[in-house]
Amino acid sequence: MSQEIWHRLIKNKGAVIGMTFLALLVIAAVVSPFIFDYEKDVINQNLAIKLQAPSAQHWFGTDEYGRDLFARVMYGSRYSIAISVGSVGFGLIVGTILGSIAGFYGGYWDSIIMRGVDIFYSIPNILKAVVIVSMLGTSTFNLIIALAVSCATNYARIVRASVMTIRDLEYVESSYAMGLPTWKIILKHILPNCLSPIIVQTTLLIGTTIIAASSLSFLGIGVPAPAPEWGALLSGGRSYIRIASHICIIPGLAIMFTVLALNLLGDGLRDALDPKLKK
Repeated sequence: MSQEIWHRLIKNKGAVIGMTFLALLVIAAVVSPFIFDYEKDVINQNLAIKLQAPSAQHWFGTDEYGRDLFARVMYGSRYSIAISVGSVGFGLIVGTILGSIAGFYGGYWDSIIMRGVDIFYSIPNILKAVVIVSMLGTSTFNLIIALAVSCATNYARIVRASVMTIRDLEYVESSYAMGLPTWKIILKHILPNCLSPIIVQTTLLIGTTIIAASSLSFLGIGVPAPAPEWGALLSGGRSYIRIASHICIIPGLAIMFTVLALNLLGDGLRDALDPKLKK
């Protein structure tokens, strides 16, 4: 990231707030295994202290099985980050390959690839994920694969549009004249100039994927129990929302603030990377 882009990014207060929150979230995800013992602090049940309100001993209170909610929310950030980053990463690779082929070659390849992408794009993301997870089985890896399909369709459309605007420029024709192979032209000369929309889309898709993963866990087809994924925490506490509302409010706030931070960062990156805003 150039100094000019970084300077414009840090001048955006929303982006700075988003980066700060995300940095704290990543730190929490990294240090949580060293602070909490998974067997003792995260999944061990103690019904004698169930449904306790937030206190000095239990900062976020306890859940319906007497487990410390602060430890579970902290540890659950690992699942949300891993699932969102993993699915977006898989989708980025597949979507970039498909979009590059469709945008660069056009014609027959463009028609086949993009019509397939349009079919998948027309199906709601949650519905696609439900079908895929139901076919493959409930596991964290299968959940990542299911969400990656939706991410790939988004990337394919964005990369295709960017490649089509670049493929006929003079420096690409010069690369052909120099005898460079097609794959090297795409990899070294075209894709680097498509990074701006890809970076912005990545930050936004991570937030969308966190919501989708939490929704699937809430429905019981996401991360298997007793893993403390945020959507599973919401699902487990919904029966006690009237007598112990903190069980639902705190995981819900974790999801809301994380997605908000990603959207703020995405908006800041879009403004910083937009050449029309350069002075």
